[in-house]
Amino acid sequence: MNSESRAAQRLRLKRLRRAVPPSQRRAAAKAVAGHIRRAFNLRPGLRIGVYAPLPAELDTAALMRLAGQHRCRIYLPRLTDLRRRRMHFIEARGALRRNRLGVLEPVQSRGVSGRGLDLVFVPLVGFDATGMRLGMGAGYYDRAFAFMRCRGHWLHPRLIGLAYSFQQLPHIEGAPHDVRLHAVVTEHGVVKCNSGF
Repeated sequence: MNSESRAAQRLRLKRLRRAVPPSQRRAAAKAVAGHIRRAFNLRPGLRIGVYAPLPAELDTAALMRLAGQHRCRIYLPRLTDLRRRRMHFIEARGALRRNRLGVLEPVQSRGVSGRGLDLVFVPLVGFDATGMRLGMGAGYYDRAFAFMRCRGHWLHPRLIGLAYSFQQLPHIEGAPHDVRLHAVVTEHGVVKCNSGF
């Protein structure tokens, strides 16, 4: 497959994702949080990266409430360099504002790199069973976690995609910069990827 077919996959899945009715969105977000509660050892002090969703993305409010109940430390991404497409993670305390891409992010700027997190729940447009992730195309997450490609086995962080089940594809052609997911949580449960979990 070439980059045009990745682009076509992205467009088709984004259309399907936008068409999900609000009641189904709420039910899926609640189900995903329930699967995470059962499958992951959430505990006090665990450093969790979570995204602030765009309107079509799977909502993370239920997940953030769950993490808060378990006294996890919750971090949100903040873009630090739009031209170089860089971001780091800020503890989710205090005010949030929308960045130039329309994503809510913490106002404060002091944070940690991806290496400082234990679990990171990432948004996606599509995924496959090998852990290949099709994102929005800007590469922020691939750059933030590029260090994970340099060594065969990193214990932390574990990269967990959040998605609707229809976002799973039979195959996504990988690119050299892609960082694979360890698992994906959908409304139907946890999909353990071949990359490990």
